[in-house]
Amino acid sequence: VSSGQDIQGTSVVANLPVLMRQNPAETLRRVLPKIREVLHVAGVEMQLTAAVSFLTVLQEESVSIHTYSHSFLHIILQNMEHKDAGVSNAWLETLLAVIEALPKETIRHEILNPLISKAQLSQTLQSRLVSCKIMGKLANKFEAHIIKREILPLVKSLCQDVEYEVRTCMCRQLEHIAQGIGTELTKTVVLPELVELARDEGSSVRLAAFETLVNLLDMFDADDRSQTVLPLVKSFCEKSFKADETILVSLSFHLGKLCNGLYGIFTPEQHLRFLEFYKKLSTLGLQQENGHNDNQLQLQTLEQEKKYISVRKNCAYNFPAMIVFVDPKNFHLELYSIFFCLCHDPEVPVRYTMALSFYEVAKLLNSGVYTIHKELVTLLQDESLEVLDALVGHLPEILQLMTNGGENSGSESKLLSIPDLIPALTTAEQRAATSLKWRTHEKLLQKYACLPHIISSDQIYYRFLHRMLTIILTNNVLPVQKAAARTLCVYLRYNRKQEQRHEVIQKLIER
Repeated sequence: VSSGQDIQGTSVVANLPVLMRQNPAETLRRVLPKIREVLHVAGVEMQLTAAVSFLTVLQEESVSIHTYSHSFLHIILQNMEHKDAGVSNAWLETLLAVIEALPKETIRHEILNPLISKAQLSQTLQSRLVSCKIMGKLANKFEAHIIKREILPLVKSLCQDVEYEVRTCMCRQLEHIAQGIGTELTKTVVLPELVELARDEGSSVRLAAFETLVNLLDMFDADDRSQTVLPLVKSFCEKSFKADETILVSLSFHLGKLCNGLYGIFTPEQHLRFLEFYKKLSTLGLQQENGHNDNQLQLQTLEQEKKYISVRKNCAYNFPAMIVFVDPKNFHLELYSIFFCLCHDPEVPVRYTMALSFYEVAKLLNSGVYTIHKELVTLLQDESLEVLDALVGHLPEILQLMTNGGENSGSESKLLSIPDLIPALTTAEQRAATSLKWRTHEKLLQKYACLPHIISSDQIYYRFLHRMLTIILTNNVLPVQKAAARTLCVYLRYNRKQEQRHEVIQKLIER
């Protein structure tokens, strides 16, 4: 460490956890003071390594927490002031993890008291941002009266900081603070701050306030929701189309949580308005306006296009929540057209998200599940394998719901309800087989073992059984062969015709 070679110093610092395991006393006595000296002048890499090593020593508990705070805490606190933001953040992460383990008294003397001076306006922007993050962590460490007396005044002044980054950062921490101080104080202290921040001139501050409000919905009572939160959310939604697309992305992501969180206090007219808003977001960017074709415009639209895709993807993610919002029995009337659009969206991420949530949707629709048969077939035939992979994860459960939940539950008429299912399943398997993604193919073959519960053994024999045999004999990926072999055994077990079973077994023995 003393040689002055950065690379050697970094190596020692990286091995600190090992030294601490082998000989903690001597390491603390002789190595740590050296590291402390060198860190003052060390380069970025050594600083980052040290932050990780210190964290590892804490996690491995090679010394008692008392010794740790005595030996390591000061070094962490000193280096958090580093001028490189990356380094300062790495030390901050370590400190936040240390706070979890420290006893109250130490936190109070070593962290809270200095923090009170660090959060003042005269301090640098960096140090005020750090203060915000530490506040969020301290909120659940102390009793309510200490928080009220010492932490909340600081929180308030940081919420009103002159720099918008500090206001944004503090606003994001309000969620942790609210959980630390309980409902009463949240109502009297946090909510008024949030209301003010939601009207801030900085768009990032408004966004942070909105997201924090949504995450804290459970903590507000019905009065707060209807008198304070709802008007804010309404004005936020109304202005969102005129504002920056980033706000739309966030809004579309939180919409499901929001609608269901405020469900009890909506008037029928508000209920409808939020539903319309969701529908508008679900098809955002799909209607092409006849605009000019300048380069400027194209550049802007590329950026916008990305944001619009994210918005639609978020709408797909929230789809199950919206079914709950309109009530499954109104699905066909209110949401089916949107469901259709999202399953046929031109962009893969949107269809992928729909495929992921398809099982949730089917579960919610229960006996009305027959309305989405066509979309199941569409997604099974999707040109993107990612979409297929997402759908296959719950395929057995989906098919189970489709065949038992639909009207006709007689075993022979099971499949009449989904006419194109078998061709869709066979093409899906062939597409997976010809691609290079053998994991998707393996997963598909494993899930196809559910088919005996869905379709007749004749259909399996003619459409799937011989295909499994071919895969075992010709495919050269071992996991795929294994999956096919196991599924083949399941098919044989459920096959009711002696001569069909016999024929396949003979083939296996011959080969």
